[in-house]
Amino acid sequence: MRAVVKGRIGIFHLQGFLDGNNAPSFLSIDDIKATESLNVDMLLVSLKKVIFFNKNGLDSFVRLLTNIRIQKHISVGFCDYDHKKFQAINTFYGNELSFSLFKSEKIAELFVAGNKSESRTVLLYNDDPSQRSAMAIELFDFGHNPIIAQSKGEFEEKKKNKELYYAIIEDTYLGYFGQKVATRVTGNAIIYTIANFLDAEISDSFNIAYHNNSLNVGFRLFIFDAYKVISMNIHALNFFTKLASSAAEYNATICFVGLTFEKTPESFKNDLEDAGMLFYKTMDDILKNKELLQELGGGGGATAKQHRTLNKSLVNELPNFIDATVSTIAMMTNAEATKTKVNIQKLEIDNASDKVASSIGFYGDIDGLIILVFPKNIAKKACELLIGTEDVTDEDVLDSLAEFVNIIGGRAKVLLSEHKKRLDITLPRTYADIDTLLEVAQNKKGVQVDLSFEGQSFIFFLTR
Repeated sequence: MRAVVKGRIGIFHLQGFLDGNNAPSFLSIDDIKATESLNVDMLLVSLKKVIFFNKNGLDSFVRLLTNIRIQKHISVGFCDYDHKKFQAINTFYGNELSFSLFKSEKIAELFVAGNKSESRTVLLYNDDPSQRSAMAIELFDFGHNPIIAQSKGEFEEKKKNKELYYAIIEDTYLGYFGQKVATRVTGNAIIYTIANFLDAEISDSFNIAYHNNSLNVGFRLFIFDAYKVISMNIHALNFFTKLASSAAEYNATICFVGLTFEKTPESFKNDLEDAGMLFYKTMDDILKNKELLQELGGGGGATAKQHRTLNKSLVNELPNFIDATVSTIAMMTNAEATKTKVNIQKLEIDNASDKVASSIGFYGDIDGLIILVFPKNIAKKACELLIGTEDVTDEDVLDSLAEFVNIIGGRAKVLLSEHKKRLDITLPRTYADIDTLLEVAQNKKGVQVDLSFEGQSFIFFLTR
C-alpha cells in the first residue's frame, strides 16, 4: 500500500478490522520506507473505513510510524475518526500518547505550513489547556486565526454559529513531537509542558527564539510543568542550566513544578538550584499565592540589561502592522479606527490610570514588539463583543485583550507573508497596570501611532 499525498501530508487509507493479527498485512515496513522519497511534513493513517480496532492493532501502526518519525523528523498519527474512536485511543494510550490525532484531513491540513493557501478562521477547544495553547500557537504560526474557547460551555455556544468558521477543532491532539514544547500563559506566567525522559532532544523541541522573544515582550516568570517527566540526563541538565543563565540577564525566574527525583540524580537538582532554578510541588503553590507570584515576576516586569535599536527594515513594514491592527479592530467591533499622529519616540501614555495594555513579540525575517494601549472602557467593549455578554470581569477584559492582540499578530503574519517576509509570534502579555508596562518599555525607542477609536484615543507602539 502506498500513501496518498495531499499537499504536504501523506495518508494511508485502511479498512476493515485492526486487531493486531491482520494489521501488518495492511501496511508494512516496506510501505513506510517508501515514504522516504515523499516530500511530506506529516504522515497519517486514516481510520475512516476501519470498522473495529483494538490496542494491539494500533500498536502495529504506532511502531511503524515512529520509525519514520525518527528517520524523517516529521509529525505522525491518525485521522478520520469519530468521538467514540477518539475516546478509545485516549483510553488505550493515556499519558503515553506520543502521536498526533486529527479528527479529519481538513483539520490536519491546517497544521502543515506547506498546505497554507490563505488565513482561515477556526474555532478551537480542548479540555487540556496545554493542548489548547499548543494548537493555537501552531495555527497562528501558519497564518490562521484561531478563536479559542476557554470552556466547554463557551465552545458549545460558539459552535452553534458554525458558518462563521472554516473548521471546528475538537477531538484533536498534538503529539509530543509537534512543532515545539507546548506553551500556555496563565496570568503573566508562561508555562511550558514537558514529559517523558528528557535528553538532548529538548534542545530541538524547545523553541529558544520564541522564549527569547517572550523575554523581550516582558514575561519574567517561566514555569516548566514537569508532572509527567520520568527522568533527565546530563544533556537536558546542561540545556536547563544555560537557559537559567540567559534568563538572569532579564531578571527572569524559571521554575520546575511537579518534578520528582526518583530516577533523576539528586545532584541534578543541586546544580539547577545553583543556576537559579526554583522547585515547587504543585502549580497552585505559585499561581494561587499572589505575593509569591509578584515576587517571582508573574505580576511585574523588570528591564532587560540589553536594549535593541529601531532599524529601517522594521520601520519599512509599519504600514502592514498598522493595517493589521486597524482592520482587526474594524472586523471585531464594526467600528473604524483612524490615525491621528505618528512619531518616533519613547512610549508616552497620558492618563495611565484609565488604560490597560497588551504586547506581543514577533521574530523571523524581522523581529520586534507591538504594544497596544487601550482605554479601559474601550477594552471592556471589545471584551463584551468577543465574549458575547456584558457581564465581564477585569480578568475577562485582560484575557480578551490577549486574544484580540493574538488575532492582530496573526493578521500581521499573513500580510507580511504576502511580501515574502516570514514571521513567528509569541503569546501576548497583558498589563492591568501601565506602570509595569513602562518598566518593560523604558528606554525603548519606537514608532508611536496615536489612533482614534469612536472618538477615544488608543496607542499603537512598534519597537524592538
